[in-house]
Amino acid sequence: MKERTLSIIKPDAVAKGITGEVIKHFEQNGFKIIAMKMVHMSKKEAEEFYAVHRGRDFFEGFTAFMSSGPSVAIVLEGREVIRRNRELMGATNPKDAAEGTIRREFATDGRRNVVHGSDSQETAAFEISYFFNAFEVFGE
Repeated sequence: MKERTLSIIKPDAVAKGITGEVIKHFEQNGFKIIAMKMVHMSKKEAEEFYAVHRGRDFFEGFTAFMSSGPSVAIVLEGREVIRRNRELMGATNPKDAAEGTIRREFATDGRRNVVHGSDSQETAAFEISYFFNAFEVFGE
């Protein structure tokens, strides 16, 4: 089934200059990029975006990290793209991520783990609309 997902190349990856390498992984795995932009979330915007995690012990540090520098928001489209993107990203902790995954290759720890990806169609719809309006998404 063809679907859409949001991926964010996080501030650590942008700062390391590996944005292109991450995008290359998406494209080599058959994902179609249908929208992309660089953003720099404020702390408030990061807190709103990750509101589902409010109250968890990592929330403050994580939202501070996500607002610490620019990120690249990307809408990917493809067959079962949500599941396939999560497999490509790898486990949250790069030590637990499988060989060949983005996090295994580039991440340093569970918080600075290079990429974010939507976990369901409902989440993807919210996350895509958080960063993009209908005129900025160019899929089928």
